[in-house]
Amino acid sequence: MIRCTVALIVFACAAAAQDPSAFASSFQPQGAHEDADYQTGRKALDNSDWDTAVRYFTASAARKGPDADAALYWKAYAQEHAGRLEDALSTINALRRTYASSRWLNDAQALQVEIQARSGAHVDPAAEPDEELKMIALNSLMQSDPKQALPIIQKVLQGNSSEKIKEKALFVLTQSGDPEAGKILSGIARGDRNPDLQMKAIRYMGMMGGDAVRNELASVYNSTSNKEVKHAILRSFMQSGSRTFLLNAATSEKDPDLRHDAIRQLAMIGAVDQLWQIYGSSPSADEKETILKSMFMTGNSSHLLDVARSDRDPRLRLAAIKSLGLMGSNGQADALVAIYRSDSNREVRDAVLNALFLQNNGKALVDLARSERDPEMRAEVVKKMSLVHTKETTEYMMEILNK
Repeated sequence: MIRCTVALIVFACAAAAQDPSAFASSFQPQGAHEDADYQTGRKALDNSDWDTAVRYFTASAARKGPDADAALYWKAYAQEHAGRLEDALSTINALRRTYASSRWLNDAQALQVEIQARSGAHVDPAAEPDEELKMIALNSLMQSDPKQALPIIQKVLQGNSSEKIKEKALFVLTQSGDPEAGKILSGIARGDRNPDLQMKAIRYMGMMGGDAVRNELASVYNSTSNKEVKHAILRSFMQSGSRTFLLNAATSEKDPDLRHDAIRQLAMIGAVDQLWQIYGSSPSADEKETILKSMFMTGNSSHLLDVARSDRDPRLRLAAIKSLGLMGSNGQADALVAIYRSDSNREVRDAVLNALFLQNNGKALVDLARSERDPEMRAEVVKKMSLVHTKETTEYMMEILNK
């Protein structure tokens, strides 16, 4: 028995001397070699080494292991990227024949649509069995033959497809530079389809930007009496950074709600100059208050500080102080402390304390508590301070407890 074992070892060593790789593979667990081929193929994909990937995925698929269907898909993917379109289609057909229930079939079908579009073959979205695949086919067709794709997209939008698919069809329209696609999108924005699609079309148009799209949205805004549609267009103006259109709406719109919405959208895109222009010309205290409450979004504190210090209307000073409180470290804490000490209006002083609390400025609150002579106001300062957990507030609370 011992002599047999020794003989086997000698034989194995001799074999290793002739072919080390064969000797090593004899000790690998079954299936390890095919995993190595698959993983090597994936690494080749990452390096865009398409020919190497094809070779290793071919080896992995040939053994019909657990990764064989995935290997066929990635082989077709690599062949497509290498420009071997007919080979890629052949590999997809092999995947479909051999693994009829594979989870990779949908991906393979999508890849097939892309390959057919690249090769100039006719792509018929209506022939696709799955709605998602229909959209992939439509997108490919839109790139290669917009005139053929547009009637199909219109049919999708007019038909009984799900709202999700209709929304994707709208998105495909936004990716096209074809003027006819723009007309379809504009028609939907004007209410040619259901209200949900109308809102989505307006949103997509805002994402597209460009003067032509902005002018079209302005035209829709001026022609509709639907407030919901107008609000959606104002949000689209914000998305496209359309300061001129928002300024026009904020100054000429008759509806106060829409004017205030236009002001908020201007603040969201940091339109400080435009907001201050409206503030200076507006006779309405309500509108001025809306501007002040929105201006914290611009990150510009200088105008707010001017109002907080010197405006004759306490209501506007309060609105400015509240916005400064929402601006964090940019909220002019030293100036707020100075306002607290110089202004006798209780509401203004309370607003300053709240602003410092929102800024988490424990040091400023402690300084005010130390200098405040009014017991009632000092108690208010300490209440705010108790909600701010900083080193300064902790030390001050310890002082109170140790007295």
